[in-house]
Amino acid sequence: MSALANEYKAINLSQGFPNFEVSEELVSLMNHYMKKGMNQYAPMQGIISLRERIAEKVQDLYGAVYNPETEINITSGGTQAIYTAITAMIREGDEVVIFEPAYDCYAPAIQLAGGIPVYIQLTAPDYSIDWTKVKKLITQKTKMIIINTPHNPAGTIMTAADMKELEKITSNSEITIISDEVYEHILFDGLRHESVMRYPKLAERSFVVFSFGKTYHTTGWKMGYCLAPENLMTEFRRVHQFVVFSSTTFAQYALADFMKNKNYLELPAFYQEKRDYFLKLISGSKFKFIPSKGSYFQSLDYSDITKEKDFDFAVRLTKENGIASVPVSAFYNKKNDYKMLRFCFAKTNETLEQAAEKLCSIKADKTIGKITTI
Repeated sequence: MSALANEYKAINLSQGFPNFEVSEELVSLMNHYMKKGMNQYAPMQGIISLRERIAEKVQDLYGAVYNPETEINITSGGTQAIYTAITAMIREGDEVVIFEPAYDCYAPAIQLAGGIPVYIQLTAPDYSIDWTKVKKLITQKTKMIIINTPHNPAGTIMTAADMKELEKITSNSEITIISDEVYEHILFDGLRHESVMRYPKLAERSFVVFSFGKTYHTTGWKMGYCLAPENLMTEFRRVHQFVVFSSTTFAQYALADFMKNKNYLELPAFYQEKRDYFLKLISGSKFKFIPSKGSYFQSLDYSDITKEKDFDFAVRLTKENGIASVPVSAFYNKKNDYKMLRFCFAKTNETLEQAAEKLCSIKADKTIGKITTI
């Protein structure tokens, strides 16, 4: 969709990246450490000062204690951390439970490791988990469950009740968990991020994955990290050393300094303002929505506009109306069509205003299954 947006010079609210400036202080720190000569390999695990900052942060936010020496590893983005955790643990014939709609890197990594994705489909608009269904799908072959909160693409979050159900299902088992928490700081309306790290029985079996890119608006830097108890991190590192070995050295020093300010605490208010502004701007449109609870994505229901499949509608919006989104069916193994499109609101207000003007210009024409503009 980004390629299509570029081709048709459309406003790109499809791919999940901010279009506003990175902190000048962080850029300055990056430049400082490049000039200082921090341009060779970092330790495989990541520089110790950055791992110590991460340990301090998770203890402060979640009350979780992780040893920076043995339980924290810096990675080249969240996707690399997820791939590494999967390939460290999954073998031929192992089953891995995935909740759909699901971020698109999960299933391919499982299949590359010889594992079998077991899909549990969540339905719009609430995308809640039916834990009874989950229990029925757990077998002796189930080796892993992957969760994502706040959720991409749905914009939902897992609750304390969800975490307790997950704890019940995995107790007295050898099931490991990957908890994809890259949007940990982007929650709205005073909601609390229910990290698996708040739940000791879950934390002891979990790889927890994070992204500096999502937190500091630097997705192109591809910097992330993974936390896990020592026994799991040992397996993680056995794979990590042969996937990337280490991640960008000067970036690690810069991030270690930058984290001291704890400016990640400002993110919920910053992105809630973006979400609220975007939804206010499109409130007069024909789209329906439930406000996103987390992440910087908003799903819009277009069922009052057209009968077209979401892929076709997304393409038409890009080509004819000049605004790009992602059809939510793309996040399913079986292309369920709930007439939902995902939009990224991590954009400047000017971009959101231009996008909203286009969305509000669309009116319904169900008779031919197409859209027209006012």
